[in-house]
Amino acid sequence: RSKTTAPAAVHRPLPRGELSQRRHCPQIKATTAEILLYETMDWASSIDAFFKNFKRESQILSEENIILIKSYTETNRLQKALSVIHNALRDIENAPLNIAVTGETGTGKSTFINALRGLGQEDVGAAPTGVTETTWERIPYLHPKLPQVTLWDLPGIGSTSFPPENYLTEMKFGQYDFFIIISATRFKENDAQLAKAITKMNMNFYFVQTKIDIDIDNEQKSKPKTFNKENVLTKIQGDCSRHLQQTLSSEPRIFLVSSFDVSDFDFPELQNTLLRELPAHKRHVFMLSLSSVTEEIINLKRDSLKQKVFLEALKVGVLAAIPLGGMIMNDIENLDETFNLYKSYFGLDDASLKNIAKKFNTPVNTLKARLRFPHLFTQKNDESLEDKLRKYIHHISSVTGGPVAAGIYFKKSYYLQNLFIDAAANDAIALLNMKDLFENKEEPYISQPPDYWE
Repeated sequence: RSKTTAPAAVHRPLPRGELSQRRHCPQIKATTAEILLYETMDWASSIDAFFKNFKRESQILSEENIILIKSYTETNRLQKALSVIHNALRDIENAPLNIAVTGETGTGKSTFINALRGLGQEDVGAAPTGVTETTWERIPYLHPKLPQVTLWDLPGIGSTSFPPENYLTEMKFGQYDFFIIISATRFKENDAQLAKAITKMNMNFYFVQTKIDIDIDNEQKSKPKTFNKENVLTKIQGDCSRHLQQTLSSEPRIFLVSSFDVSDFDFPELQNTLLRELPAHKRHVFMLSLSSVTEEIINLKRDSLKQKVFLEALKVGVLAAIPLGGMIMNDIENLDETFNLYKSYFGLDDASLKNIAKKFNTPVNTLKARLRFPHLFTQKNDESLEDKLRKYIHHISSVTGGPVAAGIYFKKSYYLQNLFIDAAANDAIALLNMKDLFENKEEPYISQPPDYWE
């Protein structure tokens, strides 16, 4: 993982007008550094346009920081701009995320916690299920891949003798980013009172009804002739909302989920809602912690990682032109740790692929052979890897307004990381439909290639 270091000192720049004059007037000689500095300022000042390309759910830089970076670069205060970028990256990389999950025994609280952590009930480190609650203590569960993400199992307020305000104090409410209040049937008066107390403390809460798959299955079995899934879901949600509305001032949204399928019912909408309402700098780590089980989540991860790579490249500042004649493999080896992280984020690490292969009763090497990510740099024709990279760079810059479009050349790692992010995301999306793995015999791969790479 790349480490954020303090920005290097920046020499006092020439006034922007003089930089522009030196750049465009042949009679006035400008140094390469001055030209690159001018072009860096041009690119950085368009940062707001870059970040507007992304959905709010995936935006990892706050509007305030975007405005500051743009303002500082346009007024030649590059030291201040670099300081903002440095601090933003530090917060994005190191921000802890603490999620409180509260509910009575038997509501599926532990199964829900495991689902958010991407773990099955029998996996190592999974929260124990089917256990009667015997303690009033909160229990932390770390995310298996992102230790800065912690889910806290809180005893249901009904199992304690505390009133709502005291309950929050005892459970150290100030340590959490938001609360999830869980029920498997109808929410109780205690749940509504807890929500009111949380609101008074200016914190977010979300009502989640679990085991909705069981409710649907029971309804279908009892009324096979008149069963309508959407009508049943609407009725359940309406009944829960009206019951809570009697205590709350408004009708709250209820998310109906099955912890055994996070791609179904309201689970994806719950995840999107949490992402939208989190502070920008905490979206990145939460997004990466989610399982890559829907195309939308995969694309949000793709966007989040690309924004971080963009910020890191912007922080690097002015560099010499890329020596495209060099060997790509040196750059790949230098980024090996970063690429392994990308594989893990998109569920393409060895452990994840072994589980997928086992589920579909196929050799893991057969599965890997059909993925594009491990074979990006296999040369199939006379075109050199350097030529392929050059074409890819020009494509990226024309689409995103990246460094080449502005005349700035950053390290190859900027482009290689974008390439790997696209390839990994495309493979992850392809794996959502394993049927293609066995039926598509025409192509060696099951995923789409990154644009302009193949």
